[in-house]
Amino acid sequence: MKKLMWSALLALVGCGSSNSPTSEVAPAYATLLKTMYKGTVPLVTGEELVALQHVQPKVVLLDARSPAEYNVSHLPGARFVDYDSFRPETLADVPREQPVVVYCSVGVRSERVGEQLKAQGYTNVRNLYGGIFQWVNEARPVVNTQGQITERVHPYSALWGAWLTRGEKTYQP
Repeated sequence: MKKLMWSALLALVGCGSSNSPTSEVAPAYATLLKTMYKGTVPLVTGEELVALQHVQPKVVLLDARSPAEYNVSHLPGARFVDYDSFRPETLADVPREQPVVVYCSVGVRSERVGEQLKAQGYTNVRNLYGGIFQWVNEARPVVNTQGQITERVHPYSALWGAWLTRGEKTYQP
């Protein structure tokens, strides 16, 4: 079933188009991500996630950033899980076969959370390629704590914020 769902998703994304996660990513950012990811959790691009949400409306989105980052903005419908204190038991209400997509700023912390979920028997876990930075760089929406669309994004740090090319960088909610 899982393989069929992902096959259908790839067909929705576009026959003949490149499904490589680096197809719409700045080359330097793609190179950085390639060196940082361990490859332990399958990746899903923003385009693939949007398509998946049309096929599987109950995709669980997990934001693995800090409270300050999440409070500035997050993907619509995302559940905050806090990388620094994450425990898989907090997701006891999520069936192990439920599609889960984890993200953070660039995808490193979320990959670690995804590893923990896989170790606990979650069978359908993906890491959002490029994290919220790539999501926003592709002009996809983020919301504030009131659920309103915002341009504001917490850049994690000045160093990492260089990879956020759209949106308003801010550290304050």
